[in-house]
Amino acid sequence: MYNLLRKSIERKIPLTDQEWDIIVSKTQLIKLKKNQFLQIQNSYNSYQGFILKGLFKTYALNENGTESVIFFSFENEWMCDLQSFYHQKPTTYNVKAIEDSEIVVINKEEKAQLFAKVPKLFQFHVLMIESANVAIQERLLDVLNKTSKQRYLDFKERYPHKVQKINNKNLSSYLGVSHEFLSKIKKRC
Repeated sequence: MYNLLRKSIERKIPLTDQEWDIIVSKTQLIKLKKNQFLQIQNSYNSYQGFILKGLFKTYALNENGTESVIFFSFENEWMCDLQSFYHQKPTTYNVKAIEDSEIVVINKEEKAQLFAKVPKLFQFHVLMIESANVAIQERLLDVLNKTSKQRYLDFKERYPHKVQKINNKNLSSYLGVSHEFLSKIKKRC
């Protein structure tokens, strides 16, 4: 199962078997059932993780208890609450498994030790941060410049096998529309 992680890293930088063993020794495998939390908003428990199996939603609860879904994260993707992880601040988001999931995680202290033992991972880290920034900018531009229908069609095209696994409540929150409006969008498409 960890092979997905190794392939993800080796798409950017080569690893020796010894370096790979060090990476595995610094990470932890977490298995979550559907609806279990990896991270709870306003806690101090933040990880950087790579999803081996499953599906997660990253969301914030506003003052009246309404969820605002920021991202969905799928198999073979990285995820992290950047501000909390890198600045050791309370977590900004909840991260919840939408289906039974497995994720390889690392905390900030272990990551620093990993950089000391495998320095070339810093190059991979920079590439990951660049990708995260691009994803955040694209999400922001989509929200600001695209219609709800365009965002739905883009999402459906990008994740054709996953869109059915996301219920209307979560998808409407992600798109920033009501359940009723999402139903209308789906009927027209």
